[in-house]
Amino acid sequence: METKPLLIGGEWRTTQATREVRSPYSAELLAHFSVASGSEADEALGSAARAAAEMRVLPRHRVAEALRLIADGVRERAEEFARTIALEAGKPIRAARAEVERAVMTFTHASEEARRFAGEVVPLDGQAGGAGRVGWTERFPRGVVFGITPFNFPLNLVAHKVAPALASRNAIIVKPSPRTPLTALLLGEVFLGAGLPRAALQVVPMEVETIDAVLEDERVGMVSFTGSAEVGWLLRRRAARVPVALELGGNAPVIVDESADVSYAAERTAASAFAYAGQVCISAQRVLVHESVAEEFTGRFVRLAESLKAGDPLEETTELSNMIDEAAARRAEGWIDEAVGAGARLLCGGRREGSLLAATVLADVHREMRVCSEEVFAPVATLQTFGDFEEALAEANATRYGLQAGVFTRETARALRALRALDFGGVIVNDSPAFRVDNMPYGGVKLSGAGREGVRYAMEEMTEPRLIVIDPEH
Repeated sequence: METKPLLIGGEWRTTQATREVRSPYSAELLAHFSVASGSEADEALGSAARAAAEMRVLPRHRVAEALRLIADGVRERAEEFARTIALEAGKPIRAARAEVERAVMTFTHASEEARRFAGEVVPLDGQAGGAGRVGWTERFPRGVVFGITPFNFPLNLVAHKVAPALASRNAIIVKPSPRTPLTALLLGEVFLGAGLPRAALQVVPMEVETIDAVLEDERVGMVSFTGSAEVGWLLRRRAARVPVALELGGNAPVIVDESADVSYAAERTAASAFAYAGQVCISAQRVLVHESVAEEFTGRFVRLAESLKAGDPLEETTELSNMIDEAAARRAEGWIDEAVGAGARLLCGGRREGSLLAATVLADVHREMRVCSEEVFAPVATLQTFGDFEEALAEANATRYGLQAGVFTRETARALRALRALDFGGVIVNDSPAFRVDNMPYGGVKLSGAGREGVRYAMEEMTEPRLIVIDPEH
């Protein structure tokens, strides 16, 4: 089988070291791919540094037009991207197509922001000593961004690093997940036709020891990481010299109060909990339902979970996917068994066949159980009831994570109370915590991360403000 080359210095190269990609659904060998050695990673850094110097002086219109061409290129090859995602990530094909559509929008937003992203006027005459002077800031690229991406959105989460990095006139080296490198390499093909410096994007799979060397390299101006909290915070300590943006795990709560549209809340929460087998950091995991509507909600929610069709991700009717590998499914199964052993009630699911875990709903849980306290990252949701809205807010906050939360209510006062009380990066009212569009600020607090994604917000992270003050009288 042909080995997929990596993209380094604007050229495709097959390396001595290789790894394999297998289908999470069938375990079929999909491809071998090249892995960079330490010397090859060093070469990529040198190429990125030279490309960053070229990007820094490009006019905004050139960058904007190139990003539009990338968006067009992804759209033109949309079905190829979707099938690649379905094969290597095991994502159902309809969800894979939705991811491709989002990636097109991510690059489109970046193209638009590239034209207008700038600094601001500073009103110096607000103090007597500043009278007569003028000042403003401009934003300058950090140079070389090192982006590390996960398996669960192998196109759009790569796009959320590449698009803002290029739009803010940086160069970027992407280290894709070893489970899903093929999609990122496809994006590299599209990039090469956009007319930017050829080394402004490099797709360089590498091993952990090579990553450590890159983190310590002085040519790296910023690190952007999406993945687990454990790895992310360790990485931040190792890269203490440079800014590090972290988009990490979640433990997303959903609150459904007595005024909510129960049918809609159950439908949206189920979609959030079980989409892509729950392997989304803002999947609905802890569902808190007012006791007066708990019976109705629970019945609807369980029926939706039980109705999901599992199967080949390339089949149009498949809704529930296999997990990324059997080890991940076994881990989640162990947490379910542990919770049941501690008194939880299994309302549906709990069965595993290889890497396929049935959509699972647990009741009678408490916060000491790992299915409540940690990120399950699997098609598992827990149900709890509450009598008072403040009680629900407190229970939602009882976690070390803080990415996004969902609240279903028709009471505006409660929606605003949730905004002020919930310690999360985003509060989504009358939808699930998995709601995201690609230009909104996205990120968490506590163990869930530091910094924000969402194209313009990531561009701010990837640039430094610089102030100029002029006294025109002297």
